[in-house]
Amino acid sequence: MALGNVPPDRTLLEVLREDLGNTGTKEGCGEGDCGACTVVLGEERDGQLHYSAVNSCIRLAHSVDGMALWTVEDLAEDPLIQPVGDAPAAARQAITLHPAQEAMVQCHGSQCGFCTPGFVMSLFGMYQNHVCHGQPITRELAQEELSGNLCRCTGYRPILDAAQQMASLPGMAVNEAEVLQKLKLLRHDALAHAIDSAYIVPSTLPELLAARAAHPGAQVVAGCTDVGLWVTKQHKQYTQVLDVTRAAELRQVAQHPDAIHIGAAVTLTDAFAALTAQWPQLHRFATRFAGLPVRNSGTLGGNVANGSPIGDSMPLLIALRAQVVLASQARGERQLPLEDLYTGYRQNVMAPDELLVRIVVPRPSAQEQLRAYKISKRFDDDISAVCLVLNLDIADRTVQRASIGAGGVAATPTRARQTEAALTGQPWTEATAQRAAAVLQAEFSPISDMRASGAYRRQVLGSLLQRYWLESQGQPSVSLDTLTLEAAV
Repeated sequence: MALGNVPPDRTLLEVLREDLGNTGTKEGCGEGDCGACTVVLGEERDGQLHYSAVNSCIRLAHSVDGMALWTVEDLAEDPLIQPVGDAPAAARQAITLHPAQEAMVQCHGSQCGFCTPGFVMSLFGMYQNHVCHGQPITRELAQEELSGNLCRCTGYRPILDAAQQMASLPGMAVNEAEVLQKLKLLRHDALAHAIDSAYIVPSTLPELLAARAAHPGAQVVAGCTDVGLWVTKQHKQYTQVLDVTRAAELRQVAQHPDAIHIGAAVTLTDAFAALTAQWPQLHRFATRFAGLPVRNSGTLGGNVANGSPIGDSMPLLIALRAQVVLASQARGERQLPLEDLYTGYRQNVMAPDELLVRIVVPRPSAQEQLRAYKISKRFDDDISAVCLVLNLDIADRTVQRASIGAGGVAATPTRARQTEAALTGQPWTEATAQRAAAVLQAEFSPISDMRASGAYRRQVLGSLLQRYWLESQGQPSVSLDTLTLEAAV
C-alpha cells in the first residue's frame, strides 16, 4: 500500500481496519495498554530479519513505511509463511494454522475472542524470535513477552501454556530471504521523503537537524507511544511530523571504555538490553517498563525528551548519573546532566531547533550498589505511582557517593539531592538509612491522583529506602517482584 495520500497523523490501526479492511486487528483501549491491536513488524538488521510485536493503535502509519507487516490474517494467507519439516508434502499442505494459532486452540486459550488476535500476534513474534532459532520458551519468558496483552475473560495459564506448546507443533517458517529482498526494493522509496513533505523521515543526523531547523513547528515523533495517545485520546491533529527513528546515528548503541552511548532513537527494548548487560539486577525493572509492544516501539530518547513525571527511565538514568547530548544545526552539540534537562512539567531547556540525540551512561564503579523499585497498582504493563532508584557507592561501610532518582513525586523526574547529602559520608547503618528515609519523605510534596495519594507516595519513599538497606544486608524481601506465577494444578 502507498502512503502518499495518508495524513501524517493517521494511525496504523486506522489504516488497517478502515482503509484495508483487516478487521482481525482489534481496537481495545486505543492507548497501547491492552494489546488487542498487536501486529508484528519485520525490519532488516545486519542482514537478518528482526521481528517486533507493536501496538498499532498508537503507531503512526507512516512510521512503518519500508517495513514488513504481519496481521493475524497473514498467518493463514501470507504465501511467504509455509510449513517446514520432514513430513510428506501432502501432510505439510494439510497444516492450515500457524503454531501460534494451533497452540491457542489446543490449550483453550480463548474465551470471548476479542483479545485473541493480539495474543496470537505476540505469540507469532515470540515464535519467530525464539522457536525458529531453537531457543526454548520458558514460563518466565512467556510471562514477560505477553505482559502487554490483557484478557478480561480468563486466567492467563492456558495462554502461557500455548506459548510453551508452540515449539512442539509442526513448524512453519517465514521465507526471510524473499522478505529481505522485498524490503530492499522498498527501502529507496520509503526513505525518499522530501524535506517539505507532511511526514519527514531523514536518514542521517545532519539531515535530521536541518529538517528541525527548517520546520521548528513540526511535531517530533519517535515510537509514538506518547504522541499516539495525544492523537487517539486528545484528538490532536498534526499537519507535519518529523520522525527521528530513521537517522542512523540515533539508532546506535556505542560501547566506550568509560560510558555507554545510547542513541535517542534506540528502542526501549534494545536500550534496556544494553543497560542490563552492565547491571543485570535491572532485568525485572526493565520488563515492568510497560509491555513488550510498547518497549518495541518506544525509544529511550523519546521517553527522556517527553519528560513525563511518571516516566520510569528518567529516575533510573538520573541514579546512573547519565548525561544527555542535545544538538542543533547552528550550534552543534552540548551535554548536560539529565536532571538539568527539565525546567517544569513537560518543559525542558531545548531550543526550538534542538533535538536530543543520545544519552551517555557512565559504566558502574566497583563499590556501586544499584536498586530500582517500581510501585504500581498492577504489576505488569502499568504506570508507576512511585519509581525510586537508589545508587550508592559503599566502601569501608561508609557511603562514599549517593545518586537517587525519583519519579511520580514531583512535576518532573527529579534527583533527591537532600537525601543524597544526608547519606554521603555517613556510616552505612540502619540508623543512617532511617534518617535518610525521613529526609526523603520530607524532600518532596507529591500530589494525590488516581494512582495514589500524596501521603501514600511519601510513605512508600521512606519504606523503599529502608527496603534498600535490608537488601544491602543480604536480607531477602517479600514483594511482588519476587513472586512467580505457578501453573494451576
